[in-house]
Amino acid sequence: MVGPQSEREEKVSLELTEEILQSMEIGMVFKDYSGRISSVDFHRTSNYLVTASEDESIRLYDVSSATCLKTINSKKYGVDLVCFTSHPTTVIYSSKNGWDESLRLLSLHDNKYLRYFKGHHDRVVSLSLCSRNECFISGSLDQTVLLWDQRTEKCQGLLRVQGRPAISYDDQGIVFAVAFGGYIRMFDARKYEKGPFEIFSVGGDVSDANVVKFSNDGRLMLLTTMDGHIHVLDSFRGTLLSTYNVKPVSSNCTLEASFSPEGMFVISGSGDGRAYAWNVRSGKEVASWIMNSEPTVINWNWMSTDTEPPVIKWAPGSLMFVTGSTELSFWIPDLSKLAAYVGRK
Repeated sequence: MVGPQSEREEKVSLELTEEILQSMEIGMVFKDYSGRISSVDFHRTSNYLVTASEDESIRLYDVSSATCLKTINSKKYGVDLVCFTSHPTTVIYSSKNGWDESLRLLSLHDNKYLRYFKGHHDRVVSLSLCSRNECFISGSLDQTVLLWDQRTEKCQGLLRVQGRPAISYDDQGIVFAVAFGGYIRMFDARKYEKGPFEIFSVGGDVSDANVVKFSNDGRLMLLTTMDGHIHVLDSFRGTLLSTYNVKPVSSNCTLEASFSPEGMFVISGSGDGRAYAWNVRSGKEVASWIMNSEPTVINWNWMSTDTEPPVIKWAPGSLMFVTGSTELSFWIPDLSKLAAYVGRK
């Protein structure tokens, strides 16, 4: 039988390995931004990606066709962080205008605001949506973490912190983490008002928390800090498994990092403008990339002139990650570099 059957037989199922990671290079790039990309998010179940940029735009992409479907400008409020809701064309985003710190629920389909969430009095630096219901949490430089329900404008709960907070729900939406001051506090999402049920130390690193994330299976978590540290912990025991070090970032930047889908690797930005990857099991650095879309993208002797860390995120269930600086880049494996796959076809 020729046709679809033979095509299926030719498809090679790739499992992410160090060799595949090292082969990854830019497969598609969008250069039409007039400011730095400040946030990216993949929808959990569709092929959509959304970005926020300092040029005050929110852009929706179809990853499967590598096309920009829509650009919406937020000139009045600016835009900093953006996250998908459960709906693939509805997002929540934070402002960046210095006078209105409200969060906004926006329909990208018809460019309509569905709801405003007012409560913060300084820049929102962390935003996370719950996968199992309509709840979300936000952390701000006003040293508060607010809990919200998308269906109502009124804040549902408040946690006071000491310092810049990094927050995240786990993949199941059952617990959430709040990191600041060298510790990660774990809360039961259903009874957060009782306080944290666990408090984990990250080994004396008290620099500002930037990003906290859980692996897809919930077994691991990572925390990045302004001093350029990426800590990986066992999310059940709180054991610090490894710490990776990159160039520190300035206080107005965010050091982004992301687990690969199966949790075996961590990718991160850096204050030197590069991106790095580590093997979680061995703790060793296995790859690094320069944020440049020219053909000679990976030249190990180059030094990047960019001093801000790129935003970086792994695509759910895919051998692809994206980076955002002044360009949006989609990174995919180059199979021609892989000895195990060359000549298979």
